[in-house]
Amino acid sequence: MKERIERLRAKIEEFKSESPQHLEEFRVRILGRKGELTAMFDDFKTVAADGKKELGKLLNEVKTLVQDKLKSQKEQFDAIGSTRNPSLIEDKTLPASPCGIGSRHPVSLAKNEILDIFARLGFAVAEGPEIEDDRHVFSALNFPPDHPARDMQDTFFIERNPDILLRSHTSSVQVRVMERQKPPIRVVCPGRVFRNEAVSARAHCLFHQVEGLYIDKNVSFADMKQTLMYFVREMFGENTRTRLRPSFFPFTEPSAEMDVSCKICGGKGCNICKHTGWLEVLGCGIVDPNVLDACGIDSREYTGFAFGMGVERLAMLKWQVNDLRLYFENDVRFLQQFQTAL
Repeated sequence: MKERIERLRAKIEEFKSESPQHLEEFRVRILGRKGELTAMFDDFKTVAADGKKELGKLLNEVKTLVQDKLKSQKEQFDAIGSTRNPSLIEDKTLPASPCGIGSRHPVSLAKNEILDIFARLGFAVAEGPEIEDDRHVFSALNFPPDHPARDMQDTFFIERNPDILLRSHTSSVQVRVMERQKPPIRVVCPGRVFRNEAVSARAHCLFHQVEGLYIDKNVSFADMKQTLMYFVREMFGENTRTRLRPSFFPFTEPSAEMDVSCKICGGKGCNICKHTGWLEVLGCGIVDPNVLDACGIDSREYTGFAFGMGVERLAMLKWQVNDLRLYFENDVRFLQQFQTAL
C-alpha cells in the first residue's frame, strides 16, 4: 500500500490541468466516491494496527497535496475568467478582490478536538454505515426483544423492512470492530445518529456521537474513570468538576452517567442544566459479558469499558451555546463566531 501511495503522490505532483473541465476530471479521478485516494482510505481500515500510524500520515499528506493542487490551479482559472485581459493577472498593483473567510462548523471543531484527545490516549478511529441492521444496533448489544428503544417512537426503521434502520447510536460500529478484530481493542467511533425525538433546545432528531471502546485483559472501572476524567479536563479545563451517577444500559454493567459542572450558567442553574448546575455529557460502563460473547470475544479472558457522548452537547458546553438548534440552522452570523476557534 505504501508503494501505491507514493505512485499517487508522484502523479499528483506531475499533474498540470489544461482547462477547468480537465481539472474537475482529475478531482473526480482522485477524490471522487470511486477515486484512487478514496479507495486507499477504504483499504486503510484493514491495515494492521502497527502500520496505521505510518500509512495514515502518508495518506493525509497526499490528501493535503491534492487539495492544495486543486485549489491553486482552480484559482488560476478563476483569475483568468474574472479579467478581460489575462495579462492583467501579472499586475501586482491591482487591488485584491474582497473574499470572506470561512471556518469549520462548530460541531466539526468539537468532534476533531474529542478525537485528538483520545488519540493521545492511543485510541484509533473506526467508522461504519449509518443504515444498519437490527443485530448490530440492538441484538448484539444485549437489547431484549421488548426493549423500548426498539419501538418506532425512538428508532427510524426503513419502510417495509423492520430489520433495517437508521442507527440510533454508533455502538453499532463497536460491534463491527469486535467482530473483525481481536483484543486489545481501543477505538473511538464518531458519526451521525438518528432518533425519533422532539426537536428542542436540548435535543434533536439528528445529532452526532463519539463512542469509545477499550477491551483488554484486566480492564477495570477505575481505568474507565481515569480515562474519562482526563478527557473532561482536557476538553473543558483543569477546574471542571465531574461526578458519576449510577445508571442502566443494556450493553454495560455496571453503568454510569458522567455530569460536568455547567459552564453556561457557572453552576448557578439555567434552562440547559435544568437549574441543577450540572449537565450530563456521556454514558459509560463495563462492557456486559453477553456483548463480548455475542461478538466472538471470550468474556472469561477479556473485560472492557465503553462510553458514548453527544458532540452537540459538548459543543454547547465548550462555547456556552444555549440552544442546540443553532447548529442546524446555517445562520452565517452564528457560524462566523467560530472563525477564531480554528
